[in-house]
Amino acid sequence: MSIRSQLLKGILEGCILAVIRRQSVYGYELAVKLQEHGLEVSEGSIYPILLRLQKEKLIKGTMKKSPTGPNRKYYVLTEDGMAALEQFKQNWEQLKTPVDGLLERVEKL
Repeated sequence: MSIRSQLLKGILEGCILAVIRRQSVYGYELAVKLQEHGLEVSEGSIYPILLRLQKEKLIKGTMKKSPTGPNRKYYVLTEDGMAALEQFKQNWEQLKTPVDGLLERVEKL
């Protein structure tokens, strides 16, 4: 597994919560939205996370009619999901700032 894949795996849950916070999405649409932000993630990686987030009651899935094809399960954030996203953002900032500082120092050497 590449370093990029390992890093993405660690932050993917927070990224998924952030996308769902903006709007209700279904699985494939979620993968497309992540790709639009430069995160290449397969649907096979997304669905297990969606199931886990739903079990943890961070998101809620609701079946809705699709304008084309079968019904789709749309996901929305719960209040617990909003809290988890805020916690993720705080943790991300606590990691991002020192890592950016270290990387900037390395570039100056």
